[in-house]
Amino acid sequence: MKSLLLPLLLTLAVALPCAASDAMPEYTLVIRNHAYQPATLQVPAGTKFKLLVRNEDSTPSEFESNDFNREQIVLPGSTSTVYVGPLDKGRYAFFDDFHRATGNGVLVAE
Repeated sequence: MKSLLLPLLLTLAVALPCAASDAMPEYTLVIRNHAYQPATLQVPAGTKFKLLVRNEDSTPSEFESNDFNREQIVLPGSTSTVYVGPLDKGRYAFFDDFHRATGNGVLVAE
């Protein structure tokens, strides 16, 4: 039994750091005064990533993109997680459907 335990522990010791380094990239967009900050966000092409959308306004917002087919209500004072990608290289528009005049942005996949 002990002879099987040591190889298993060595395998886990090698595999765990690799799993941690393969974590999904994470980016944050902040909604403040019905506008996205930053309005332009660079993300990696060909990689799935997590987008945290934090609403610092006192009214709800709707993060939406027709370009990468996502739609998410973000309540006041809360953060919503949106999974995106993998995207081809290019520009992908997003907007706040509740505040179209001010809530516009773009993801730039490189």
